[in-house]
Amino acid sequence: MKAIEIQGLNRSYEVKGKPDHIALKDVNLTIPQGEVHSLLGPNGAGKTTLCRILSTVLLPTSGSVRVMGHDVAKEHHRVKKCLGVVFGGDRGLYNQLTARQNLNFWASMYELGRAQRRRRVTELLDRVGLAQRADEAVQGFSRGMKQRLHLARGLVSSPAVLILDEPTVGMDPVAARDFRDLVRELRADGHTVLMTTHDMPEAAELSDRVSFIDNGELALTESPDVIGNIVSSQERIDVRGMTDTLRRRAAHIPGVSSVTETEPGLTRIEAEFGEAVRDVLMLVIEAGITDITRSRPSLEEVYLHLIGRRGMTVAQ
Repeated sequence: MKAIEIQGLNRSYEVKGKPDHIALKDVNLTIPQGEVHSLLGPNGAGKTTLCRILSTVLLPTSGSVRVMGHDVAKEHHRVKKCLGVVFGGDRGLYNQLTARQNLNFWASMYELGRAQRRRRVTELLDRVGLAQRADEAVQGFSRGMKQRLHLARGLVSSPAVLILDEPTVGMDPVAARDFRDLVRELRADGHTVLMTTHDMPEAAELSDRVSFIDNGELALTESPDVIGNIVSSQERIDVRGMTDTLRRRAAHIPGVSSVTETEPGLTRIEAEFGEAVRDVLMLVIEAGITDITRSRPSLEEVYLHLIGRRGMTVAQ
């Protein structure tokens, strides 16, 4: 079964005195069960709107959206039973209550029995690293601790699908590492995870596939490994210790597009796959240089190539 199936999704908002604002335009996306899928895009691109529709908070203007086979518009009660949502911030937390009391409340909303509720809450508090702070009021928690509590809340019902909206915002490096381990555990257990993030290394590390969204439209959906090949037909070769003469010789090799000294002593050569890369490597190795690194475009570089450098600019 497909965990998430989106066909022809459109979402628009009425704006007084202006044309309707198009938040999502003809979005088509299928996510199989057990996949970790990251949604990447600048502010205002439509990521959160898409998550809100999946979680039945918003209705589509048109199109079809299904979660575990259930239509979000017609079967929202069934969707909610198989879905966990983590939006972050202070929303959904009761600051005057303890972490344990918060989770007990949400567990009761899913109609878990008292004994089952107690076991589940204890298990989750331990899993997200809050067992030692379980009986303290949430109002004294740091932002990262609240985010961990949000994660626990999203897992209360053992959902088949988990939506995480910027899940590691506010987490310290140790907590973020533990979160990534948790996502891997969830995938191993067969859960499907849809995650919005601005953390490119995190998305590349965790995701089976990523989707780029911009101005409400999906620009590309692929695995992190494949995306770099789609965008670039070249390979980067970083060489430490090249002389000016050697750089000039490298620049004249057919298929080499650029030779740049990126920092003192470090040269980056961009060359077409195949013979050009081979000829560059032969040139460098024959010169007695062994400090060589080969790489392809990172997920962040692909993002900038497709979306542009407007991450802090809110889409109109």
